[in-house]
Amino acid sequence: MSTITKLALGMMGQLRPKPARGDAATSIVLPPPTMHGGAQLMDALRMRHSSREFSSAELPLPLLSDLLWAAYGVNRSEGKRTAPSALNAQEVDVFLALPSGAYRYDAAANALHRVAAGDLRRITGYQDFVDDAPLDLVYVADHGRMGMVPVTQRESYASVAAGAIAQNVYLFAACHGLATVLRAWIDRGAIADALGLTHDQQVLLSQTVGYPP
Repeated sequence: MSTITKLALGMMGQLRPKPARGDAATSIVLPPPTMHGGAQLMDALRMRHSSREFSSAELPLPLLSDLLWAAYGVNRSEGKRTAPSALNAQEVDVFLALPSGAYRYDAAANALHRVAAGDLRRITGYQDFVDDAPLDLVYVADHGRMGMVPVTQRESYASVAAGAIAQNVYLFAACHGLATVLRAWIDRGAIADALGLTHDQQVLLSQTVGYPP
């Protein structure tokens, strides 16, 4: 679907997901992530960049598991994560728009839980490449977890946390030959509706990930 068509549908409130591909499981247990190896930090920073061209080839589950752990997985016994959050509120949820449906990443269980049966990739952004790339991540803030943060500052706090997660994805992509780009030009209302979010949840950003073409 073209960007212009998406803009028009978005203005009319008619931007809708496609039917999911295949028979999607309601929960997917991910393989244990690989927590060692990879490129050196300075090499990853040197190679980090945004790309807007993607292959449609899907990421295998072991690679997806490693990617999600790097992004926002549990890296300490007390349940803390690979990305920071103020007061350890862990207010950001990572949702995945896959060809088989939309899922929420459960870091504690290292699993994916389906939240929508449709293929939501086309509504995660106005750019045409999001329709066919194999994975679009959506970062959602849960304001209900930020009771200690003043209401007027919650969006800023959550946006900083989401930015840290997104940078982890960038560095992982650089180390593993993947393409990625962070996106803020999105229809937040359409995404929230498709994911079935509550009034306490706020869509912040999307990030496309896949193999280069």
